[in-house]
Amino acid sequence: MNTFYLRAYLGAFITFCVMDGLWLGVLATDFYYGALGELLLKEPNWPVAIVFYLGYIAGIVYFAIRPSLGRGSYFTVFRDGAMFGLMAYATYDMTNMATLKGWSLSVAIVDIFWGIVITGTSSIVGYKLACVPPTNSPFN
Repeated sequence: MNTFYLRAYLGAFITFCVMDGLWLGVLATDFYYGALGELLLKEPNWPVAIVFYLGYIAGIVYFAIRPSLGRGSYFTVFRDGAMFGLMAYATYDMTNMATLKGWSLSVAIVDIFWGIVITGTSSIVGYKLACVPPTNSPFN
C-alpha cells in the first residue's frame, strides 16, 4: 500500500476522532440531549460507530485528499472536504427531519455545520500528513 494513503487516512482518522469525541462528549452533549432527548441512546452502539468512522474517513481520503495530490492547496482540500461533509451530514439530518418526530431544524443546522468543519479540518490534516516526505523507515 502506498504510504501516502496510509498517512492521509491516519491523519484524517485521528483528527476526526479527537474532534468528534470532544464535540459529542464535551462541547455539544447538553445541546443534543436537550434537543433530542429520548431519541438518543445512553451509550453509542460502538460497532456501528466504528464502521461509520472507518468508512467515512475512507470517503474523506478518496473525495477530498486524493484529488488534491500534486495540484491542490490547503484551500482546495478544505473546500472539497467541507463539501463532502456538507453532503454527508445534510443527507443524514434531512433524512432524519423527514422521518423522525423531534428532529428539529436547529439540530440539523448545527449538525450540518459541524460536518462541514470537522470534515474540512480532517481533510487538511490528512493531506498535510500525507505530503510529508517519507523517511527511510522500514514501514514505508
